[in-house]
Amino acid sequence: MKLMLPLVRCAYLLPLLWNGICPARQESEQARPDPLILASGAKVRDADAFERERRPEIVKLFEEHVYGKTPTGKIPLQVVRTARDDRALNGLATRIQITVTLGPAGECTWHILEYLPNTRTGTVPLFVGLNFDGNQTVADDPGIELNPVWVPDPSLKQLHLAKELMSHGLVKPDEKTRGSAAAQWQVEKIVSRGYGLATIYAGEIEPDFIGGIGYGVRPLFFAEGQSLPAADDWGAIGAWAWSMSRIVDVLSKDPDVDSNRIIAFGFSRFGKTALWAAAQDPRFAAAISGESGQAGATLSHRKHGESIDHLMRAFPYWFCANYQRYLGNADELPVDGHLLLSLIAPRPLCVASAIDDPFSDAEGEFLSAKAVTRVYSLFGETGVTVQSMPAVNHPVGDTVLYYVRTGGHDVTEYDWDQYLSFADRALRTAATESRK
Repeated sequence: MKLMLPLVRCAYLLPLLWNGICPARQESEQARPDPLILASGAKVRDADAFERERRPEIVKLFEEHVYGKTPTGKIPLQVVRTARDDRALNGLATRIQITVTLGPAGECTWHILEYLPNTRTGTVPLFVGLNFDGNQTVADDPGIELNPVWVPDPSLKQLHLAKELMSHGLVKPDEKTRGSAAAQWQVEKIVSRGYGLATIYAGEIEPDFIGGIGYGVRPLFFAEGQSLPAADDWGAIGAWAWSMSRIVDVLSKDPDVDSNRIIAFGFSRFGKTALWAAAQDPRFAAAISGESGQAGATLSHRKHGESIDHLMRAFPYWFCANYQRYLGNADELPVDGHLLLSLIAPRPLCVASAIDDPFSDAEGEFLSAKAVTRVYSLFGETGVTVQSMPAVNHPVGDTVLYYVRTGGHDVTEYDWDQYLSFADRALRTAATESRK
């Protein structure tokens, strides 16, 4: 395995101690930013004003202070469908594998894995999401190509160090990794319910470790002579979100896919990613965020769960450099999770939490989902109307759905049962529109 030069030293260990991440913190008395108050101080009184004035303000705030600006320029992109099997998963699905090459010299290569239900009689709705450890992990399917993945330097495993801080090498995955994350994806359940699924290994877009930028898409957008990201340039989450829109570009041309019913899905860091992707790209008909936590669905101003301090010390490459301004200073952050959720309106939104996942702050995610109901009301949509945190395994809401389940930081079969039922309800209107 060819390894990069070490990127970190033991000094990085200090910020990872419990002192920045303990959930038992005093709540901020400062009022959260209001999604319905313009920068001028004027109130947003209708959906048109929100679309024309407030939405652009909120997007700009997230660009400047959290995720960075997504480049508007285009880079060359070539698409080749490399493999197809109409009898995958014991005949349940058609498996399609697509290679996407990006950059003027083919600097980046992505591999899209797509499953479509064989029961389809027309175009099908599609879940789009990123995976952590390679396409081969999402299903125990021997037909999935074993494309290289990034793994931590094994010589550093004796250190008590977050893997994102280690040097990494690119290797071919072991056959034993096939289906290792199948419980989190439930592919057979998805296709049995009439949905398709498309995923890419996030490490092909940008590897998920400090120094991964050199192997991803972000440098392709650098200005001439630029060697470092600007303070408001996009981080890895921005790049991952951008890639989800590129998947939509590719699969919208698939005659079997209903381009009006594509759902952005993500868990944990990719829950943040899915929300930011859907916030910027209205082609996503709905968004699902599982335990996205800080800089995702929860409320930073609560100061519960994982802190900004921990995120920016352990994962600074996820965000723009300006996010560092709020180390120990969350009260001054001009955005919060409910503002991010407001950018999905009026499209259906599902926010999922887990009761044994303190870092993600389940109550904060509930309060955020409840707070965004005011925005959805402008569009005539119903959100979360209950006032108190719901019981475990008891979903609440309508166009905005919230639930907290038993268990910890994970994606479970229960989650997919909720996601699929949510999608069944949420996409009825989109399905009607697509048939017109």
